[in-house]
Amino acid sequence: MDIGIGLPNAAPGVDRTGILDWARRAEAAGFSSLGTLDRTAYGNYESLIALAAAAAVTERIRLVTDILIAPLRANTALLAKQALTIDHLAGGGRVVLGLAVGGRPDDYALGGIDFSARGRIFDRQLEALGGLFGGEGGLGPPPVGGRRPGLLVGGTADVTYRRAARYADGWTAGGGGPERFAEGRQKAIEAWKAEGRDGEPRTMALFYFALGDDPEGDAERSLGAYYSFAGPYAEQIVSSAAKDADTIRGYLAAYEEAGCDEVICFPASADPEQVDLLARAAL
Repeated sequence: MDIGIGLPNAAPGVDRTGILDWARRAEAAGFSSLGTLDRTAYGNYESLIALAAAAAVTERIRLVTDILIAPLRANTALLAKQALTIDHLAGGGRVVLGLAVGGRPDDYALGGIDFSARGRIFDRQLEALGGLFGGEGGLGPPPVGGRRPGLLVGGTADVTYRRAARYADGWTAGGGGPERFAEGRQKAIEAWKAEGRDGEPRTMALFYFALGDDPEGDAERSLGAYYSFAGPYAEQIVSSAAKDADTIRGYLAAYEEAGCDEVICFPASADPEQVDLLARAAL
C-alpha cells in the first residue's frame, strides 16, 4: 500500500514554507503523493495552485486532489487545461484528480453555482473530461506521453461508485475509517464489474494526524474549525485524528488489511516538521 501525505493547504497559518518546504521534505522522505483538500468559503489555499507550486519544487512525488469540488469549477475545459498544465510542469504522469461534488452550500453560494444542480453538473463534467484531455476543441497542452492525468471519483452515495466505474480509474473514500472504506471498496468493485471494466478500481482513503508538542491543540484548532459546520460530528473527527505513532501505524495496517491501494495522511498543522515526524512513524 502506498502512503502519501497531505499538503497543509487547509491548516491554520499555512504559508510559503507550508507548501514548498513541505513538498520538498515529503519527496525526500519517500511519500508516494502530496494531497490537497478543497473549499471555497474558507481560508485555505486553492488546491490546484498549491499543487502547481509543489510541482515546481519536486520531481517524482504524485500530486493528488483528494478531493477537488469539481462543480465549483463548472468551466470543465478550463479545469482540464489547468490539470494538463500542472502535469506538464511536473514532467508528466504525476497528477491525479480526485473529484467529487462536495457538501457545503456556502461554497456554492460564494461561487454563484446552484447547489441543487451539483450532481448534474458533475455528470456533465465527467462525460466531457475524456474528450478534453484528448484535445477536443483544440484544448491543450496534450497529455505528456499521451497519458492523461489520473482520475478518481470521491464520495459514498451509490451514484459515486457508478460514476467511478464509468468514467474514472477508481474511487477515493475520503474519511470514515477502515471499516467504512472496506464497505465502499466492495461497492466500487461491484460497480466496476457491472460496467464491464477489466481488473479492479484503484482505491484511496485518508485520515488526519497531528504529532509533536501539542497534537490535541493542533487537531482542535485545525479540524475543529474546518469541520465546524458538522456540529457534534466535528468533535468525532478531532478525537479520531492520529496523535501518536502507534495510532498512525494501526490506521495504516487496518487500511492495508481492507485492501486500500493508497492512504493519504492529512496534517492538522502547517509546520513542515510534521513531515519528518510522520515519516518516522509511517515509513
